[in-house]
Amino acid sequence: MTKKRILLKIGSNTLTKETDHISRGKIEDIGIQIAALQDEYEFIIVSSGAIAAAKQFVKLDNHDKDVFVKQALASIGQPHLMRIYHENFRDLGLHTSQCLLSYSDFEKEKTKDNIVNTINVLVKNSYIPIINENDTVATDEIQFGDNDKLAALTAVLLKVDILIIATNTNGIYTKASINNENPETIALVTDLELLKKEIGDSKSSHGTGGMQSKIEAAAIAKASNIETWVVNGMKDNFILKALNNKIPFTKIV
Repeated sequence: MTKKRILLKIGSNTLTKETDHISRGKIEDIGIQIAALQDEYEFIIVSSGAIAAAKQFVKLDNHDKDVFVKQALASIGQPHLMRIYHENFRDLGLHTSQCLLSYSDFEKEKTKDNIVNTINVLVKNSYIPIINENDTVATDEIQFGDNDKLAALTAVLLKVDILIIATNTNGIYTKASINNENPETIALVTDLELLKKEIGDSKSSHGTGGMQSKIEAAAIAKASNIETWVVNGMKDNFILKALNNKIPFTKIV
């Protein structure tokens, strides 16, 4: 049986469960779901969270909003983030590997080939690649996007079937219901231009994305006939529930 390939993008807000530290429980939740689905799906993860991981251990002298301080925090936090993934996934019988990419890697054919070949070998040998931007030398995702665009470019390069973007909402809400106690999720999107009229400019407290960057990521994926699912990663078993249509989420096709 040919397995379908899912690229799961997890932002800082999901990984911290909207706190000031990485949630081991959330990473374990993700691992449990991947373990349950590994006979049917191959998984590649694009994960933010290096800066959030660093803030658990250090406080640098300079202002946290300075991009160079954020790069330093990312350098400190990335090994801690990978350790948390490794420890939690290992206990579930899952193997992980680290891949650090930057946008310049997508500009050269040779480099793109190297990425594809390396990650395909990892996946074939039952390793789950965990990808983050190389924040020590690149600043794009630190300043905006929270890895949404990186996830989309990687999804296209690796020819995945579904790009799942985990966020802290039940998908994308209709503009008319955005301020309601129980806003209405847009279940299916086929026209991204119409969708753009339905989103606001709000951003999360820990992430740097917001819905605009998710729409832009979906456009990149859609151009290569890849579905994008915007799913509430705060919920337990969100991948399994989305695959079985047991929670509201937005599917962009």
